[in-house]
Amino acid sequence: MPELRALLVDWGGVLTEPLETAMRSWARIDGIEFDHYTGVMREWLGQHQGELALSNPVAALERGEIEVPHFEEQFAQRLSAATGREVQAAGLVQRMFDQFADAPAMSGLVLRARRAGLRTGLLSNSWGNAYPREGWDEMFDAIVISGEVGMRKPEPAIFHHALELLDVAPGETVFVDDLRVNILAAAELGLVGVHHTSYDETAAELEALFGVPLRE
Repeated sequence: MPELRALLVDWGGVLTEPLETAMRSWARIDGIEFDHYTGVMREWLGQHQGELALSNPVAALERGEIEVPHFEEQFAQRLSAATGREVQAAGLVQRMFDQFADAPAMSGLVLRARRAGLRTGLLSNSWGNAYPREGWDEMFDAIVISGEVGMRKPEPAIFHHALELLDVAPGETVFVDDLRVNILAAAELGLVGVHHTSYDETAAELEALFGVPLRE
């Protein structure tokens, strides 16, 4: 087995608090039933996970193929139909991402991994949102944002692109994500996948894999 020497991590749900926590907070503020939100997501994403999903508005947004206002119009229209009342389209994505709270413990872990000599990278599917990039130069050797490269997880091409930037082979890389579909896609390419559910569990697993202390 090749020596593990690179750590590739997701942003939303890994370097932030859980995705569901943020989305529930946004839904509450916008007066939307959370089940209505998840229903629209299932309609758009459910049958497309692991496929190219060319006609999927979420996939198109994540690849940067449509502008945020266009997506917001479609999303608000679907939510309005589900809730029976008008959902404001303008600023919808920003209102959602305003609810994402940083997970400083995970950011600290990535920083310690890099200082320990590991190659580190970020691999994130973007919704056209602005990222809080302060400190990223210290944390990462490579940053891959889906909308900036025209690819998205779980498509193999975006993993290959990240590996190329890190100058590592799949078998030398550990990938951390909160979505199993992305972990499975990475594992099929030969990366070692870690499904993130909590800091303590992920930190313990990464320490075991790399053989270096990563917790303070």
